[in-house]
Amino acid sequence: MSNTPEELFAAEQKQSEIDHHVPTAGAMVNHIVSNFTVLDAKLHQVRWYVKGLSAPAIQTVYTKLIQENRDHYDEIGDLLLDENEKPASTTDEYSEYSMIGENGKNKYFTAEAMVDETVQDFVTQNLFVDRAIKLAEKENRPTLRNTMEKLRGDDNHAIRVLQSLVGNDAGEGLEDDDEDDED
Repeated sequence: MSNTPEELFAAEQKQSEIDHHVPTAGAMVNHIVSNFTVLDAKLHQVRWYVKGLSAPAIQTVYTKLIQENRDHYDEIGDLLLDENEKPASTTDEYSEYSMIGENGKNKYFTAEAMVDETVQDFVTQNLFVDRAIKLAEKENRPTLRNTMEKLRGDDNHAIRVLQSLVGNDAGEGLEDDDEDDED
């Protein structure tokens, strides 16, 4: 006897609640998938609303970041399916699981503030990527771990490129966050 769509979804929701309280690599990566959807909107917001002499350069970088973000979204969603996980697939789930905030007022920020906000989004994303790497290692899930390590490298590259747009070195202004973690 096969389960109805309602029963299957209820079972998925129940497992999601369990994973939320006892994090797994799959659950952590699901947060990352959800972050991609919010990040997509935020990247578009900057590309559409950035003003000033640096706007053309910023728009070019953001066009590339949008495509990379969408590629990651598809790649990692497929990986979750390959790993017998259920990636988030509704806007309600994305809103619930995303750890990247958004705000309509950001479209009125200066170009530098917009870029700084995006840098912080990638830093936030990396917190989840690092946690997913550790969980995947603990759960002996090498493909998941390797994909997360590649994403970490891609995120670090994005941070460096974004920081350069506003005249900063890759970690400039981020050291304080790292020092707090060491205490």
